[in-house]
Amino acid sequence: MSRSLQDSVQHAVERAQRHGATAADAVAIDELEGRVKVRLGEIEEIQRSRQRRVGLRVLVGQRQAIVATGDLRPEVIDRLAADAVAMARLVAEDPFAGLPDPALCGAAHVQRPDLYDPIAETFDLDRGAAWAKACEAKALSLDPRFKNSEGAEFGFGSTERAFAASGGVSGSYRSSGFSGYVVPVAVDENGAMERDYWYTHRHHLADLDTPEQVAEIAAARTLRRLGGRAMPTQVVPVVFDERMASSLLGQIAGAVSAYSIYRGASYLGGKLGQSVASPLVTVVDDGTLIGAPGSRPFDGEGIPTRRTVVIERGALSSYLVDTYSGRKLGLPSTGNASRSVADAPSVAPSNLRLLPGTTPEPELLRGIAQGFYVTELIGFGTNLTTGEYSQGASGLWIENGELTPAVNEVTIAGNLLTMLQDVEAVGDTLYPNKAVTAPALRIRQLMVAGT
Repeated sequence: MSRSLQDSVQHAVERAQRHGATAADAVAIDELEGRVKVRLGEIEEIQRSRQRRVGLRVLVGQRQAIVATGDLRPEVIDRLAADAVAMARLVAEDPFAGLPDPALCGAAHVQRPDLYDPIAETFDLDRGAAWAKACEAKALSLDPRFKNSEGAEFGFGSTERAFAASGGVSGSYRSSGFSGYVVPVAVDENGAMERDYWYTHRHHLADLDTPEQVAEIAAARTLRRLGGRAMPTQVVPVVFDERMASSLLGQIAGAVSAYSIYRGASYLGGKLGQSVASPLVTVVDDGTLIGAPGSRPFDGEGIPTRRTVVIERGALSSYLVDTYSGRKLGLPSTGNASRSVADAPSVAPSNLRLLPGTTPEPELLRGIAQGFYVTELIGFGTNLTTGEYSQGASGLWIENGELTPAVNEVTIAGNLLTMLQDVEAVGDTLYPNKAVTAPALRIRQLMVAGT
């Protein structure tokens, strides 16, 4: 771990207290990232950057201020701490402001090998360009109907994060990430164009899917969208593929944030212990999972990450909570504080997963005489306060348990609470590319509004 990064946060906390803060914490990052995009075999965009920043939160009683800088020299941090304390003295008191009890914190200087691949520090973007070119070339070679491409991209990043707080709390860790995607464009006999994509993301370069694997999935998803048709408005069973089911789970993540709850902006407010979903639905947030995208040893306030069951067999078991929102609601933190350098902590999931069921995805279609298989959602049509859900969508029509040609330009509508309760089957495969992920789901019925 970088001693200077840890020194910077320790110095910031110490100087804040010397200037009159009753409590303080600081976070610093050293972040390297790069990306290269190719289109039709040529490099279109290439970026590489590195930044080091430190952020300081100070409290004078229950008055709070937050400052940040990209200059880590001790004299600059000293002035920053003085300014932060002066700012805090000017703001109104907040009875819920404050750091977590140091006894609850378990921040430590750790090097989890599952989160960090040292090759990220010296990664050559020429290698990334080769991956992207191979992925795009493979996708376009798979069918003569591929006439164009929106490109392929490869990205990487390496981050060291250091944390310190008054009360003797300190910690640091490193993580890395590698990702790639491709977006081929196909043209049917009438000149209509369709596009879709696929991607891969891992902490370790060697764990990425190959360019060929990503290309084949992206190509298959694109080709099946050709020949799209409109459908009349009707109420039918709906199956969300794994990518769209993950999007749906993302909506649930917002609804179980303790910030949404205490603001009265969630349809799940006041429902702890109640049945809010089908017994087939179990949702778990777990920041300790080995190698998962959202794993980390401790959260943005130094509290160890943990496994939190959010929904257990349909019953709402827990919200996701940080220290501030927990004080508002009288609940303990679940280790879900997320913190950028220049902002106060807020709640975010780590690895939020709807646990797989026992139904292979093809069997999710079984018994559906007429239905809709969703492969893309468009726009933002969710009201988390009421649960009302309405989004543009495209996908494939289901007839007698089989997928038929594509359906475009429809809107699916319902209520998230009803949708959760109407989950009839859960797929058996969970894809590890995202921190918020779910298997494919079948919902008993939704309005599919078309022509």
